[in-house]
Amino acid sequence: MASPPLVICLGNVVADHTFRVEDVPAPPAKIAARSYSIGPGGMAANAAIAAVRLGGRAAFWGRVGDDMNGEPLAEALAAEGVDVSGLRRVPGGRTPVGAVLVDPRGERTIISFRGSGLGTDPAWLPLDRIREAGALCCDPRWPEGVAAAAAAARAAGVPVVLDGERSETRILVDLVPRVDHAVFSVPGLANFLPGRGPEEGLRQALASGPVKVAAVTQGEKGVLWMAAGDEKPTRTPAFPVEATNTTGAGDVFHGAYALAVAEGMDIPRVIRFAAAAGALRARDGATPTRAMAEEMLAGG
Repeated sequence: MASPPLVICLGNVVADHTFRVEDVPAPPAKIAARSYSIGPGGMAANAAIAAVRLGGRAAFWGRVGDDMNGEPLAEALAAEGVDVSGLRRVPGGRTPVGAVLVDPRGERTIISFRGSGLGTDPAWLPLDRIREAGALCCDPRWPEGVAAAAAAARAAGVPVVLDGERSETRILVDLVPRVDHAVFSVPGLANFLPGRGPEEGLRQALASGPVKVAAVTQGEKGVLWMAAGDEKPTRTPAFPVEATNTTGAGDVFHGAYALAVAEGMDIPRVIRFAAAAGALRARDGATPTRAMAEEMLAGG
């Protein structure tokens, strides 16, 4: 049997410290957490874990420091079945860290440190491996790496998916024309085209380069998306779930989206598959398996 497709995920990995709290009060305050956990987070890292759990193969390309957070993250990703041979340990660098406060409604407040001293030069990336992949999934936290990898992917005919999360406008304006699938969060699309509505933002993304699909995830409203040549956007409804922790739901959506693209699904099926995986993550606070996603799709 053929091996499952490979999704290369490039960008951020974060040591996430998650605290479940009754409320997030205004300062000054001192509150007790109901529970605590630590594990790998970050957009591209969560996407890589999702691709593996949903039945694919994944490699993570990114950077950590040689501090006390870096190696445990590498070990945690490897334990999930993610290939970490493209994870660079940067001497003297500081690994990204996040403190995630989750309230009883599943909403979260995130305090993030994006790391330091990790360098921006992508020259060390193993770009010759791009041709092995069925898709490249990138987040905007390392734009120099995205630019290099996306160029290699385009030359190899490998589709590129961008997690258009909240970022500086100049970064998104630069990266979107480099990819095939620009999939935004609501804040990310607002950053890409400030002061305009979602439909206009999607049209602008499609017009900015050889982008094939532009989409925005809108939580309970579902996913609004357009493919090149469409006259108007399509809305794919959300799967109704009771959220317990929305942290990482968008990241899982992108990992599932990239895997579905790598598997050759048509775009309506890609959106539905990704929406099911993201909804399950929000419901359970954990990344789902392929069987769980297929069960939700069959029931929805």
